[in-house]
Amino acid sequence: MTQPKVLVLDIETKPMTAHVWGLKDQNIALNQIVEDWSVMAFAAKWLGDTKVTYYDTFKHSEFEVLRRVWELLDDADIIVTQYGSGFDAPRLNSRFIMNGLNPPSPYRHLDTYRIAKKSFAFTSNKLEYLTDKLCVKYKKLSHKKFPGMALWTECLKGNKKAWAEMKRYNIHDVLSTEELYLKLRAWAPANAPNVYEINGACRVCGKDSLIKKGVERTKTFLWQRLKCISCGSWGRGDKIK
Repeated sequence: MTQPKVLVLDIETKPMTAHVWGLKDQNIALNQIVEDWSVMAFAAKWLGDTKVTYYDTFKHSEFEVLRRVWELLDDADIIVTQYGSGFDAPRLNSRFIMNGLNPPSPYRHLDTYRIAKKSFAFTSNKLEYLTDKLCVKYKKLSHKKFPGMALWTECLKGNKKAWAEMKRYNIHDVLSTEELYLKLRAWAPANAPNVYEINGACRVCGKDSLIKKGVERTKTFLWQRLKCISCGSWGRGDKIK
């Protein structure tokens, strides 16, 4: 059986420019907006592959960036993001329709932020905190030469060094999101999309390492309960009665 194509994705957006009269609790009217937000970069990779695709508006038009990420989404069965269901996906959809692009083919979404929020009580569900506590190889990077908003400001000025840091930052976010997902996946809700579809193998990690461990009772049936000794996830096997 063909396995689902799983895309790990992260986008960066350009901030809005607006006329304001203060620094706190602003209610900005539409006619105060000088320039709207847009997508300025994305990084993406197929789960388990080494190659990371990166496009930005320093070298390409926004439409070219959108068209490339659209093609990847159109080819994906599942996407993995950090807070992408609340930010990346709807933001991309907004720019797609505004640039005359139709919806990509339907995909299912695994959001590490949502998994963490539903299954745990971490002090924070932000990528910085979760990767610091759970990841070994790819912890979220802090901005070096251009901290905070300075990175976006300098990119908008066309600063090559700032764009180089943006690229490094964006790509590393994808790598850290992938590592974080691999840490959290066994804890994903039972109705989360199955990444693997292999008869007799774990549907979370794909390893042939399932053991029978107890039973699961529903209102009408008794099911064999399965545990993966590779990733630690639980699943349901054959109906017993």
